Amino acid sequence: MALTKNDIVARVHDLGFTKKKSIDIVEDLLEIIKENLEDGNDVLISGFGKFCVKDKKARRGRNPATGDDLMLRERKVVTFKCSGKLRDRINSF
Repeated sequence: MALTKNDIVARVHDLGFTKKKSIDIVEDLLEIIKENLEDGNDVLISGFGKFCVKDKKARRGRNPATGDDLMLRERKVVTFKCSGKLRDRINSF
């Protein structure tokens, strides 16, 4: 089961914030992360992990439906590397 934005808002609401304030907190946090990634900055959340923007070079690809060869353009992708603490916590079960 996936954790949704609404689930996160509900957990923040459980901390004692109003529903509106909870939504604002979550939206603002996600916006800060998005803005930094758009600017090419890494986002490091201690004890959780690091979001990085990586450059992908142009490469040859194939359309799986038709089998036609094509060139995929260069692009940027977001990667995530979890922290050692998170990795240990996940593997402790």
